[in-house]
Amino acid sequence: MLLYDQRYRSITIQIFALFLLMLGAAWLIDNVINNLRLLGRTFSFNFLWQSAGYDINQRPIEYNSQMTHGRAALVGFLNTIILAIMGCALATILGVLAGVLRLSSNWIVSRLVTIYVEIFRNIPTLIWILIFGAVMAESMPAPSTFRGDDPASSMLFDAIAITNRGVYIPAIMFTTELGVLPLGPISPSWNWVLILAVLVAGVFANKYLIAHATRVQNATGIRPKTWWKSILVLFGPVILIFIGLGAYLEYPELRGFNFAGGTHLRNSFLAMWLGLGIYTGAFIAEIVRGGILAISKGQTEAAFALGLQPGKTMRLVILPQALRVIIPPLISQYLNLTKNTSLGLAVGYMDLRSTLGGITINQTGRELEGMLLLMAVYLAISLTISGLMNVYNSRVKLKER
Repeated sequence: MLLYDQRYRSITIQIFALFLLMLGAAWLIDNVINNLRLLGRTFSFNFLWQSAGYDINQRPIEYNSQMTHGRAALVGFLNTIILAIMGCALATILGVLAGVLRLSSNWIVSRLVTIYVEIFRNIPTLIWILIFGAVMAESMPAPSTFRGDDPASSMLFDAIAITNRGVYIPAIMFTTELGVLPLGPISPSWNWVLILAVLVAGVFANKYLIAHATRVQNATGIRPKTWWKSILVLFGPVILIFIGLGAYLEYPELRGFNFAGGTHLRNSFLAMWLGLGIYTGAFIAEIVRGGILAISKGQTEAAFALGLQPGKTMRLVILPQALRVIIPPLISQYLNLTKNTSLGLAVGYMDLRSTLGGITINQTGRELEGMLLLMAVYLAISLTISGLMNVYNSRVKLKER
């Protein structure tokens, strides 16, 4: 009955397949344990608490070579997250602009965007990363040349220095420090925690204002103006906090043969950011173009008949509907960009792959533990991105009754 009765056959096959999968996993784990025993080795993550002994050039949190491998892995993880977020932001902006402009009626504009898309998406990511890294290192002036009057090596707006060692920009500092928030391995400043909390509260308050305006419009047919209220709610409290904490800009200054002060964006980070962002932006442009073309032309004609300008038609009518087509493939592009951050090893960017999956494994000889941990972290990052984007996708998709 379990094999020939259609009511139970599918369940029987699934249980049998699961049993075979468990047997294969058990054999693989037993094989690994036996091989480790023959080599006189054990399976342990204790190496994470050993002294790392190597430096990391890009440090979003405090770190030195005497700290543990676990701390080094955390620094690499944060570098990966920072690069992934900034890369996705750049790729999204470029992709949306290029996708819309590629459908422009202006022949020159559409052809130029087509050239951008075809060139960048048909050349491997690593090559673009190396090209941007070489351009930054070879064509930019050295910091020492900023002492002279050469226009080619002068600071932009007397605040930004673009050199062959990276870009130096002003940093936001405070005269009043509220201390740090102890969160285990990460201790963020209370100043920035407060600013972030106020920003999040402002976003929710702005959503309430917009929802209230929509309710008023549905009831009366007249939508109240909310733009000045939104600006006040989003930026007013943050500006007051900056003023209250005595915020000021610390400008980079040339001291000796290099700049000091401000924020240093290294060439390795810039090469990765530009390479991944512009490369992925070309794919997002095609996704956006396909999403726009999927919307019926009658939507555009109806918007024009109501008197909407082309810009507002695209922003208020076409793109909101196209998002339902754009979001699913966009998730894949975000995941690809995040995983491609592991190419940072090629230009010396110390991400998770370079720290935990590179130097730490070479020093400790724990390649199995290191790679398993590396795979688990990348899997967690990918599932988090996919989950967040799926939540957003469920909010913009058509609601059927």
